[in-house]
Parts: sequence; C-alpha cells; structure tokens
Amino acid sequence: MPIGLIGKKLGHTRVYDAQGNITPVTVILAGPNRVLQIRTPDKDKYSAVQLAFGDQKPQRLTKAELGHLVRWGALDPEQAKKAYDKAPKGQKKPLTAVAFIREFRDFSLDVKPGDLLGASIFAPGDYVDVTGITKGRGFEGVVKRHGFAGGDASHGAKGWHRRSGAIGCRLFPGHVNRGMRMPGHMGQVRRTVQNLQVVQVREQDNLLLIKGSVPGAEGDYVIIREAKKLSRARVAELKRQAEERAKAAAAKGKGAAKTPPKK
Repeated sequence: MPIGLIGKKLGHTRVYDAQGNITPVTVILAGPNRVLQIRTPDKDKYSAVQLAFGDQKPQRLTKAELGHLVRWGALDPEQAKKAYDKAPKGQKKPLTAVAFIREFRDFSLDVKPGDLLGASIFAPGDYVDVTGITKGRGFEGVVKRHGFAGGDASHGAKGWHRRSGAIGCRLFPGHVNRGMRMPGHMGQVRRTVQNLQVVQVREQDNLLLIKGSVPGAEGDYVIIREAKKLSRARVAELKRQAEERAKAAAAKGKGAAKTPPKK
C-alpha cells in the first residue's frame, strides 16, 4: 500500500557521496502535510487520506474551504468567522498546511485528522513517482512540439523549412485523421516521472533530495508517491534475489576450485 506527500519544487543542486561522485538532485520541500479527512470503506466505499500542504492567509480561502478546515479541526470556528474582517497589516498570520489539498488512495500509514507528516516518511534509497504540471511553452510548431525534421533547407524549398507537410488526402478519407500531430499549445499538462531515487532526507528542514529532474517550474506544487514499479517490498525482493545469485555463484566457484583437473 503506497505512501505519499505533497511538496513544492525548490530547485536543483548536486550532492557528493563518500567516493566523491556527483549526483544531480532536485530539492523538494515535502512538509509539513496536514491530515484533514480520512475516508473509510464502510462510509465512503473506498480508503483514502486527504492531505493539505502550504501556508495560506485565511482571507484568501473560500467559505467552502474554511468550512472544510473547521470541520476537520484544522481551523478554529472563531477564526473562520473573522477570516474576511479587515485588520491591520501583519496581524492575520497565515495558516499552516492548508493551501493545496489532495487525496491519497490506500494510504498505508496509520494517521488521524490533525496529524502533521513530513519528509521523514521516506528514507534514502526509496524510489518514488513524482507528479507535477510541466512548464508552459506557449504556441509551438511541429519541430519543437513533436520533433519533426521539417522540410529541405535547399533544392528549391521555399517557406517550408519547419512545416509538417501534408496532413490529409483529397479523395479518401477526405478529412484530417484524428490525432494528427500539428502545431499548438505545448506544455502545461500533468505528467508523472517514475522510479526516481531519494538520495537524502533532511527531516529538520522537511527536504527531499531526489535524483534527476521532476516536472514543473521552481515553486510549483508536486505530488510524491511511493513508486508503483519499485516499491519498498519490490526493492527488498530484488536485493534478496541478487544476494541469492551472488551466494550461488560463490558456492559454484568454490566447488569448481576443489574439483581436480582432468588428465
């Protein structure tokens, strides 16, 4: 059963291991995450945990959001009533872990509403899947958007250097086929990068240093989940199989050394 957190992409850096090897990493602020609502199969027909992340001023939350936070103990009712009252600048303090709310199905940790979770639920060596919204590139042509080669640079080609060419037929089928790759808006879509390794976990700062790059720009929210293909149980099984193969190879090598050579 998976675990997960909501985080914010802070930027990129590099870390060194004991041998001096460089590993490029993405720094993600992964906490605190507040547990709001817990869904159970008996009441909601499925199991899930609702987490919230990010500081936000109460006057910037909608009435529905304020009511939801009050119901699950994240906000005092009196504070909710005075959320839209005018006050001197600096008196209204932001609320912790309420800005961005997402639900995680089949959450494996035993939590209750009001708990705060941080980067410590992950460990160095874990593999995670990171989901985010990619950077927006605006309107792009087929060469940049889809990697088309474009037209000829010479030999009479004029004005056709970065175009796609024919997109349909006149007689049959007589229309542009569905899914034809054409110029258009690029980026600003939800994407998931799988099997990224956690290099370091800095519990005091709630930071995760994850090998490689993740979708989105610096400052964007991301969702970090335990990897589907390389969960902790799967990684442990792969390590056990590798150890067994190593032992078998070592035993085979010793047996071969004891066998006298044939004359």
